[in-house]
Amino acid sequence: MPTETFEFQVEARQLLQLMIHSVYSNKDVFLRELVSNASDALDKLRLAALRDDTLEADVSDLRIEIETDGDARTLTVRDNGIGMSYDEVGQLIGTIAHSGTAEFLKELREAKDTAGAEGLIGQFGVGFYSAFMVADEVTVLTRRAGESRGTRWTSRGEGTYTLETVDDAPQGTSVTLHLKPADPENQLHDYTSAWKIKEIVKRYSDFITWPIRLMPNAPAGAEKADGEADADAPGPETLNSMKALWARSRDEVSDDEYHELYQHIGHDWRDPLETIRLRAEGTFEYQALLFLPAHAPHDLFTQGYRRGLQLYVKRVLIMEDCEALLPPYLRFVKGVVDAQDLSLNVSREILQQDRHIRMIQRRLTKKVLSSVKDMKATAPDRYATFWREFGAVLKEGLVTDADNRDALLAVASFATTHGDDEPTTLKDYVERMKDGQEDVYYLTGESRESIENSPHMEAFRDRGIEVLLLTDPVDEVWVDAVGAYEGKRLRSVAKGEIDLGPREDGKAGEDREKQGEEYAALLGWMEEQLQEDVKEVRLSSRLTVSPACVVSDAHDLTPALENMYRAMGQEVPRAKRILELNPEHLLVKNLNQAYKEREDRTALAETAELLHGLAVLAEGGQPKDPSRFVKLVAERLERTLQ
Repeated sequence: MPTETFEFQVEARQLLQLMIHSVYSNKDVFLRELVSNASDALDKLRLAALRDDTLEADVSDLRIEIETDGDARTLTVRDNGIGMSYDEVGQLIGTIAHSGTAEFLKELREAKDTAGAEGLIGQFGVGFYSAFMVADEVTVLTRRAGESRGTRWTSRGEGTYTLETVDDAPQGTSVTLHLKPADPENQLHDYTSAWKIKEIVKRYSDFITWPIRLMPNAPAGAEKADGEADADAPGPETLNSMKALWARSRDEVSDDEYHELYQHIGHDWRDPLETIRLRAEGTFEYQALLFLPAHAPHDLFTQGYRRGLQLYVKRVLIMEDCEALLPPYLRFVKGVVDAQDLSLNVSREILQQDRHIRMIQRRLTKKVLSSVKDMKATAPDRYATFWREFGAVLKEGLVTDADNRDALLAVASFATTHGDDEPTTLKDYVERMKDGQEDVYYLTGESRESIENSPHMEAFRDRGIEVLLLTDPVDEVWVDAVGAYEGKRLRSVAKGEIDLGPREDGKAGEDREKQGEEYAALLGWMEEQLQEDVKEVRLSSRLTVSPACVVSDAHDLTPALENMYRAMGQEVPRAKRILELNPEHLLVKNLNQAYKEREDRTALAETAELLHGLAVLAEGGQPKDPSRFVKLVAERLERTLQ
């Protein structure tokens, strides 16, 4: 048949220009696309040969070959797969209807800008057009398995293509690119360079099932000048490992192989703490191989931390860091997800927000949390390491992921006054609660030592009531988000009024009502003196040793939480605190006596100011005017030495 010239479908021409000028941010991916198409063709041939015993096709050495010619500036990607017939070439390459999705035409017309066009969904066939990013002309030579004649397709990407029938085409498809001149400034590399080919294949196509062979410039078996075969001529070099560990059964893979893969994708020289495998079958199939690191990276809490799993589709790397596959609080998890069929955008670089991705995220999240739960039950030492390294980030999920909150609480553990070294779970805390105790008590702070020495802890320590010691910044937030556990309210020992009932040792102390009457005048006067800093001055039921403490109202933000919001650029009004006095403390008793006896209360006003400042310091805060506070302390010390 003579050579025929055809015009691209109008939409295909638009797609071609979109491909060349805007869609792909990295031109290297053209080779990924061509290799992926070749791999698909080999898969189809293997399936066709199994279904049709009469198919005349050679399936003995299915492979992908890459050949370059630096002088002619050509690059050829060749497979011996299913191939295409004359009609199929025109349908699959000449029109958009078979290359993309049915919605592509409509979306393409409606996309108002390049950014909108980049979000369009496409299938693998569309990627063929990416060859024109790096080539002035593309030639496709193909023969369908079982047919005797082949087809040659040629185009310069300018609106037309030619088709002709040929007699000497081998089975499969070869795509030859006549490359543009290298232009490193515009990310157009020299794609005849062997090292560049190896780099691209290793990065994107290392796990493809079929061997990808780089052919030598001088074919193996070339003859010497005397006509003899040159046994020393270099042979083809297989570039990909074909070792997709997630696709092999657990029995076929050693721990060392898993560790080597983790170290490669996690950029970590250590072995992982835990390896998690997952295979989902049914209408939507995918496999996952996840790793829990043994150590938290130093930049885990920085804004620029690169998170996400490697996403493959049919063993072809689509995204290096796919953030959509796991929630942010599992950002430390490393690994691979390989889906059999996934709707991606036309460039395969930005995922479409579809139900499959959400389904994968839900399944992977539950799998990771269940693995941590199993680790906690069967390997407590490894769990202790995990929680020490990643507990703080995992607790972010208590705020952001209500669906998995129960699962997160089941694997969370907290420092407690019950034991110096052994953390506790909320479940164990509730089981140890004293008779009549209605709430789960906690206190937040910068360190265990500062919390244990806090005045707020005195009554709880005195009565043997267990308190959770929370030292991570996120603890200020999640306790409010969770609110309660198994019907028991989570309650800060530094907020609101605390009534712990009578003491176990039988010491009742003075009658509260009588104390209230005795101290009423002093409390009112101090509230007036400190009105700029406190909303109320009252007697305390939580102090046994310290003279005073400051607490927040039950529904107010704590100072630490206020500072956290301000650090994030959110201005919040500063809430006044409540000053509580210990009526059993000698300093408070003497202050009350002096208030009753003295008419000139100037010095007492300074004492009240000092008492409030000491209470603020005791909880790790800072007086409003540190220099004045220091001056008052110095004057008082001076008087004691006179």
